[in-house]
Amino acid sequence: VHCTLLSLCACFIKCFLFFPSVSSNPFDRIIGGQEVTPYSLKYQVSLQSLYGFSFCGGSLIHSRWILTAAHCHVPLFFMKAVIGEHSLDTDEGYEQTFRIVRYVIHPRFESWTLNNDIMLLKLNRPARLNAYVGTVQLPKYRSELQDDEECVVSGWGVTDIYRYSLSNTLQAATISVIPVNECNSKYGGKITKGMFCAAKTGKDSCQGDSGGPLVCNGVLEGIVSWGRSCGDERFPGVYTKVSVYRPWIDYYLYYF
Repeated sequence: VHCTLLSLCACFIKCFLFFPSVSSNPFDRIIGGQEVTPYSLKYQVSLQSLYGFSFCGGSLIHSRWILTAAHCHVPLFFMKAVIGEHSLDTDEGYEQTFRIVRYVIHPRFESWTLNNDIMLLKLNRPARLNAYVGTVQLPKYRSELQDDEECVVSGWGVTDIYRYSLSNTLQAATISVIPVNECNSKYGGKITKGMFCAAKTGKDSCQGDSGGPLVCNGVLEGIVSWGRSCGDERFPGVYTKVSVYRPWIDYYLYYF
């Protein structure tokens, strides 16, 4: 599990924003990343409290649906989704803000292991797809990533492991897929078929970007889920493997 900074983050969310369901395990920040070109990651979503605190990320996969981590679940009336965002504290005129009218947590989600850490959120209206807002491609069912394949993880989380303050602008880092056996040896066999690992020395996701996208060659392969420490090559970040859940995702996209 994450250490002191994560505990502080979880406490802040629970005690001050009244979000009772936030896990004590999530990743929340991009370590070793850089500010992205504004609106270049058009699928990036900021999940926020009604007061504008960005507590999780997500990905727009359909004009009405967001894909995120199940441990980001909070009561619907406490959250909103903002797409077309770059700077959190500036109204740039391209943002689209939505209420969430339905959430679908994977029926086999385990909060204690974060297995099946995946959730769908339905928007109250379709997003307007334009130069600033767009969807990301989903992987084919059970498609496999190559070891050492480079991917991009993004979010508004903390950028310095020694400070806890969210980045104002959207950040991204390029990291590499870690062999499953290697990652499992680091985590004592806790990596399931619905997970994979990725990292690069000094680069990682961590407290604040839970639920955010990990995109490889333009395809949403991972969801920021959990890990131990931040930017530490001994403990790579763990991501939900989206390809495993493609039939479950498609069922809700096309029938609801």
